Amino acid sequence: MSHRTNKTRLMAGTAMLGAIGFVLMFLDTAVPVMPSFIKLDVSELPALLAAFAYGPLSGAAVCLIKNVLHLLVGHTGGIGELSNFILGCLYVVPAGWIYNKMLSRKGALVGSLAGCVTSAVLSLPVNYFLIYPLYGLIMPIEAILGMYQKLDPSCKGLFDALLRFNVPFTFVKELIVCIIAFLVYKRLSPILHGRKKEKE
Repeated sequence: MSHRTNKTRLMAGTAMLGAIGFVLMFLDTAVPVMPSFIKLDVSELPALLAAFAYGPLSGAAVCLIKNVLHLLVGHTGGIGELSNFILGCLYVVPAGWIYNKMLSRKGALVGSLAGCVTSAVLSLPVNYFLIYPLYGLIMPIEAILGMYQKLDPSCKGLFDALLRFNVPFTFVKELIVCIIAFLVYKRLSPILHGRKKEKE
């Protein structure tokens, strides 16, 4: 298969998975143990598959595509999309990088778990120093903190709330994506591996 054909397949596959990710962003659901403005979705699944199939940069591109498309219909002024993009990249880029170094199911598992941990841990500084200050431009931080304190009155501040709620939520969310990816692993393996044969 020629280099041009491979590049075309990569671009087409990335675009298709980006569009699927965009659709999945609408299939979100509220989580009882989280403030109402935080939703659970599995739109990182196509990005993870892209990172496995075409490399970590393709996974990041899927995160970008789905969020740029969602920006046209979103209601957060782009803040929610920025958060989704950053945390999505922090998940799929490490996962894709490790998997492409270890082309096996073990590599996929190690990469996915590493991505879960990376995204969850770094969600704390990302949210505290960037995302929530941006939300503070359109809603008082005190009001946002109040939503967390309704769930747990012992929260002492935003950092505490993010540590108690957002970090574990991010980890569980990405872990769900990981589990779904493994459930469809064999069926999608021709797309995931292309020219590369997986080591058993």
